[in-house]
Amino acid sequence: MVWFLNKFRSQVARVEVSGPIAAPTRKWVLEALKTVEARKFKALVLRVDSPGGTVTDSHEIYQALKRLREKTGIKTVASFGNLAASGGVYIGMGAERVVTNPGTITGSIGVILRGNNLERLLDKIGVSFKTVKSGPYKDILAFDRELTEPETSILQELIDTTYTQFVETVAEARNLAVETVREFADGRIFTGQQALSLGLVDALGTEDEARCLAAEMAGLDPKRAEFCPIEPRKPFLSRFFRPSASFSRLAATGEWLEFELSANGLPLWMYHP
Repeated sequence: MVWFLNKFRSQVARVEVSGPIAAPTRKWVLEALKTVEARKFKALVLRVDSPGGTVTDSHEIYQALKRLREKTGIKTVASFGNLAASGGVYIGMGAERVVTNPGTITGSIGVILRGNNLERLLDKIGVSFKTVKSGPYKDILAFDRELTEPETSILQELIDTTYTQFVETVAEARNLAVETVREFADGRIFTGQQALSLGLVDALGTEDEARCLAAEMAGLDPKRAEFCPIEPRKPFLSRFFRPSASFSRLAATGEWLEFELSANGLPLWMYHP
């Protein structure tokens, strides 16, 4: 058992967050971080390749990563992949250092809340809804009518409050003034190179360079400290059968559609390409 634990202490744990961040992603990442702690790793790289996601799920991952650092002293580095935007940026703020590729698409710091208005379509096909509610705002963001001015004000206040939380988190993590962050936290996207000049990341580099940095921070030999991937458990049958490319694309589309439907009407930290 001692040898088993010592093996992990000489490696760099790797946890990947890919795709939109929602409840399933949050659940497995939190489990992965518990595994990192239990195995007593000295270093961790959080690989982020995500357009963002829901506010609460992103925030819980950020908090868990920050708690892991403070509780165990594990050296943590966030490595931004092809796309690390909005909620992807947010979770990266939980790491001690952030490394990004020069061509990474990142930024999109902001909050968006979407609803669908199908009123004109419903009128054309002769469909209407009768609503009985306990208060004037119980059906806010109903898809069969426009928002009223009071409803718009309520939702804007919600978005503004959540946005301030995002800005303050970035400012604290990156040792920047809140007003400095607000200057570039207007929803725009930028490259990794631009992110470096803004102070959003610490260095430009590949994932392997992020591994080397994490190893050095933990006092390990970068040449010998290999990655130890922490991955979600696969369904039993998937261990024996590899899905076709078309099936994988279909599954990915289904996951995205599920996210879109489940997140409708929720505040999102999300980049839309």
